[in-house]
Amino acid sequence: MPIQIDTKTDIPSGLADAIRDFPVERVVEHCGRRFAAGPFDWYARCPECGVEIKLRGFSAQDEIEDVFDAVFEWMNDPRARKAAQRRQDALTEVE
Repeated sequence: MPIQIDTKTDIPSGLADAIRDFPVERVVEHCGRRFAAGPFDWYARCPECGVEIKLRGFSAQDEIEDVFDAVFEWMNDPRARKAAQRRQDALTEVE
């Protein structure tokens, strides 16, 4: 008997494209100076004045970074990491 996995959930239109286009660095401006921070960082330190700047919100509304965090948490399971690697390999072969 095949195993049934219920993976249906409401996915907002455009989410997949937003993930594909997600930047690999975040540009931050403070003290009139622009600098790069990690795309998932909660805070960054201004290289000009040393002030710590909050980059992500604590609101009740989900942000795209929260979607990535959920995937990263899932990938903490070694079996999930292997499954993800197999899929990444398959996607690389298609390119």
